[in-house]
Amino acid sequence: MNDVKAAMTPVDIEFWFEFGSNYSYLSVMRIEAAAERLQVPICWKPFLLGPIFRTFGWDTSPFVLQKAKGEYVWKDMERACRELGLPWKRPTTFPRTALLPMRVALVGAGQPWMGAYCRRMMSLNFAEDSDIDAPDVVADVLEQLGLPAHQIIDEARSEPNKLKLRQQTEAARARGIFGAPTFFVGDEMYWGNDRLDDALACASRLLTPK
Repeated sequence: MNDVKAAMTPVDIEFWFEFGSNYSYLSVMRIEAAAERLQVPICWKPFLLGPIFRTFGWDTSPFVLQKAKGEYVWKDMERACRELGLPWKRPTTFPRTALLPMRVALVGAGQPWMGAYCRRMMSLNFAEDSDIDAPDVVADVLEQLGLPAHQIIDEARSEPNKLKLRQQTEAARARGIFGAPTFFVGDEMYWGNDRLDDALACASRLLTPK
């Protein structure tokens, strides 16, 4: 019995996120450590919210379109960041364009530097109010991680990678994703940062052979 259990591992958690999403900030900053505690592998799934919103007839975030919801969200973010011990600075531009960072994230999705890269990009957006779509900002982040910045950015800007991000965004829409962050454990969908722990617990209970 013990040998069988030792040969099993939790299933992956799919983490669908966007750098322009404030609630994705909360999840990006904590998912890697939380998943490691439960030995749950993360499948990083960067995608673009803009095309998803446009299918609903929205030209921007609902937090902008609906004033009362937006006012609530900024107060909620202050509370959540305080509880999680995260720095917070309301962006002067929201939602902030992050096309290049997202393309780079797609390149890094299976790389060991993915978590650190995503945390830094999110911190720049939601703790430092920086223009994260600027090529020099992206290059600086990659260089700080000891990575070949120009090579990675060139790959991110390649036509195959651009197409891959469009396809991943379409896959998100086809899966029924309507916001970020969204998590999948198998076919089970969890939406919102406040469901991250539930999704991880589900993944940790569902064992598959190594």
